[in-house]
Amino acid sequence: MSKFLAAGASLLAAAILLSQTPQNPDPFLEKPYLQLGDAPKLSASESLVLIWHTENVPEKWEVQVRTSKDSGWRSAGEVQSQVVSAPAGEPAIAGKNGAKKDAPGSPAIEAHMVYRARLTDLIPGQEFHYRVLKAGKPVFDAGGRARKSAGQPFRLALFGDCGQGTPSENAIAYQAYLAKPDFIFIPGDIVYGSGRISEYRTKFFPSYNADEPSAANGAPLLRSVPFIAAPGNHDTALANYFRYPDALAYFLYWDQPLNGPVAPPEAVKAAHTLTGNPAAQPIFLAGAGPRYPRMANFSFDYGDSHWTVLDANTYMDWNNPTLREWLTKDLAAAQTATWRFVAFHQPGFNSSKVHFTEQQMRPLSPVFEAGHVDIVFTGHVHNYQRSFPLTFVPAKQPAGAQGEVAGEWKLDKSFGDGANAKPQGVIYIVSGGGGAELYNPEQQIDPGSWQTFTDKFISQVHSLSVIEVEGKTFRLKQVSETGQTVDSFRISK
Repeated sequence: MSKFLAAGASLLAAAILLSQTPQNPDPFLEKPYLQLGDAPKLSASESLVLIWHTENVPEKWEVQVRTSKDSGWRSAGEVQSQVVSAPAGEPAIAGKNGAKKDAPGSPAIEAHMVYRARLTDLIPGQEFHYRVLKAGKPVFDAGGRARKSAGQPFRLALFGDCGQGTPSENAIAYQAYLAKPDFIFIPGDIVYGSGRISEYRTKFFPSYNADEPSAANGAPLLRSVPFIAAPGNHDTALANYFRYPDALAYFLYWDQPLNGPVAPPEAVKAAHTLTGNPAAQPIFLAGAGPRYPRMANFSFDYGDSHWTVLDANTYMDWNNPTLREWLTKDLAAAQTATWRFVAFHQPGFNSSKVHFTEQQMRPLSPVFEAGHVDIVFTGHVHNYQRSFPLTFVPAKQPAGAQGEVAGEWKLDKSFGDGANAKPQGVIYIVSGGGGAELYNPEQQIDPGSWQTFTDKFISQVHSLSVIEVEGKTFRLKQVSETGQTVDSFRISK
């Protein structure tokens, strides 16, 4: 992998050298950050979406981009804008989500602008530079790398359950920065505790778009590395719009493919509807546009891999024929990809005492197996777990009251790291140690408390997954917040 490592070594270094031009006052509420946008398929001419936030003041903005084939800066085209705000939340009423009658609602979020510009004609796998101009003057510049095409090796960092404003969150962000990833994936619970605009401002952007990298402060990742995410329960599932009209910010601040299923009403429980202050609803819907609610399920290609991203929250009924048909067809269409990955929040296979009964995604295991999925990535449980390669036959009986799904699993315990490492079954990864309080640290040294499908269990340190894919070789290294490798394995095809 030495050639691959050398090729990626300069990406984030370039981001520091091309850091923000100092301005006084700062023109941004949130500095520019990169997103995949509605671009699920690989292209000979790649694109990324650049987003930034400002106060609600009319200004003329422009974005320029430069690649190795450009003789100078060229315009990125039209800059789109949307006003985002939220009125004050309503005080909780007695019995509402267990809240006290006198519990206050949230303060109002002042109107602000969310700008989007598409960086087009990027060369797959190559670095590019961009700059943002306000009233004709550059106010921010950085570097990034276009999505890689089939045949190009890539690296990503993956961690969930992160945005809690803890020192460990910043330390994990710094370790991700040191890994020099091509993109970062978050399998849910992006910010705590209610997925709100106010929480993104205090617990997400400061850690992942810091100007200087350090274990104490985080790192300048967002401006140079696309983040991709699945929704978790703290992002979209708490039915908290009543008290917090600035909730559901996932649909306001992210820009991801819109190729997921249109779920029929019977497949989505009423919990996934807007409630509370009627005045807040049209404001949110205008800001979210087509992203709500469709962006919660999608798929995309990267290098030699296909990713299927699912909303695993309990308001989704994945036994619904329409949803299962979409998933089945998505995986069937990806059989030419060398690698097939699935990602969602709540794990179907988990040995932690916390969240153990939340097994609502287990019934999809036969679909994953039929679609030749290699690995399923999840979060929700705040630690790291790796299963043996397994196949699972769900029982025909209904799920239990808390989501328990009975059935029989078959384990490939002969799988091991090495050149001939070819697992028989799907490997299920829990990587939820991104910064929130760790779950069940006592179980790490108590293998007797693990389920028989669990091979590795790391719950005493926060950690992230650093994943490298090169041709027919997959490598995962689990790295602690201090840089120690706590697990690793390889798959060869």
